[in-house]
Amino acid sequence: MTASDSPDRMSWLDDEGGVAIDAHARKLESFLEAVADGVVSTDEVEAQEARVVALMKEIEPQLDDALHARVTELLCELTAHDIMNFLHSVQEARPPTRFRG
Repeated sequence: MTASDSPDRMSWLDDEGGVAIDAHARKLESFLEAVADGVVSTDEVEAQEARVVALMKEIEPQLDDALHARVTELLCELTAHDIMNFLHSVQEARPPTRFRG
């Protein structure tokens, strides 16, 4: 059994090969608490950033240079995907407008 076959390992991809990280993130207790009231406060954003920074400080030194480069690329691509997905959702939610000149 390889590490990727471990029953305790959470896959980054769903069964169709799409990104599943966002689905996992939506189940995090910290996320659920932050969005429960429908408002994400500055304090909640800062607390989330602190959790991310703590994990980065823990994990980054464990990576060799090659793996560090690939994980950095992965994090950047994932962040770009999240931003693009958010912007697309906002654009889709806007009612169509017409120029009336």
